[in-house]
Amino acid sequence: MAISFLPLVESVSESQAVVQFLTSNRFPFHVRAEHSAESARKLVDEGRFWSDESIGFWIQDGPERIGLVVLDDLEEDTPMFDLRLAEEFRGRGLGVPVLKALCALVFDRFPEIVRFEGQTREDNIAMRKTFLRAGFLKEAHYRLGWPTADGGRVASVAYAILRQDWVNQEITPFEWEDVPA
Repeated sequence: MAISFLPLVESVSESQAVVQFLTSNRFPFHVRAEHSAESARKLVDEGRFWSDESIGFWIQDGPERIGLVVLDDLEEDTPMFDLRLAEEFRGRGLGVPVLKALCALVFDRFPEIVRFEGQTREDNIAMRKTFLRAGFLKEAHYRLGWPTADGGRVASVAYAILRQDWVNQEITPFEWEDVPA
């Protein structure tokens, strides 16, 4: 398995490919689980995948395109990401290698980045385990922080990896309950 990232290029054909990807897959743990052609086109037209603050990449496993990732907040030293694997590639153990390769891309390409963050819903157990197995540490649990399609809310859980931890292949712990009541 050779995970690599192919930058999205702002073009008509790339825009069509992104719309096709978003409309042909469901993403049950994202705020919007399903995209219509209109909602996907709106994201493309608004620059979601190519702007000063965000860059999109196709995720490749060798020659095969397996998903899409967007790096956000690139103007800051703590960017975040939005990862979407195509349905047919989920559950195959690709999450950890993809996330590790993504860390390598971020820390190698952007020397000013201090930490790299991602968030998921509390009920996305597979992604939460992926974060931990890839060397990320849980840093926040935002109660009722994630709206769901049915109008409810679940917690949003934030994970991050520090550049120093990536380089040293270790996890710098912290004490959750550091101030007594």
